Amino acid sequence: MTRIPHPGAAHVADVLISRGHHGVVVTRPEPMHTARQAAAASGIELGAVTKSLVMLLDDDPVLFLVSGAHNVDLDATGRRVEGILTRAPRDVAEDATGQPVGGIAPVGHPTNLPTYVDTALAAFPQLWAAAGHPNTTFRTTYSELLRITAGLAVDVGPDV
Repeated sequence: MTRIPHPGAAHVADVLISRGHHGVVVTRPEPMHTARQAAAASGIELGAVTKSLVMLLDDDPVLFLVSGAHNVDLDATGRRVEGILTRAPRDVAEDATGQPVGGIAPVGHPTNLPTYVDTALAAFPQLWAAAGHPNTTFRTTYSELLRITAGLAVDVGPDV
């Protein structure tokens, strides 16, 4: 039996390939709505899961790719990216990315969102990220994630 990929995941795979990534998307039988679920399903450390979080930076949607083991400190990170940072409502996140929350990929959105990548992800040789649907993921690396998203590295933790 041939499994037909979800259209959102197929689009993400096409975008990945166009940006020089191998484009292999893994489809799991159960959805992985949280980083913990993705880590358990993939048999990896929580920190190696890449969460895609849509935020508002001075009212404009931006994408933060964050280690599954971290939360974004909105005040400290806002100062680092030089703006007021708030969480985007679910409808804004889904409209900006064209993908469902819990399955938002780092790429494949209707427009290229400014993207910030958590520096903590650099500690892991392999990362896994959602691929446009809660049942799908793809493998990448920190440097590749920066390249395919044209992302900027940022520390998302509190000021020390």
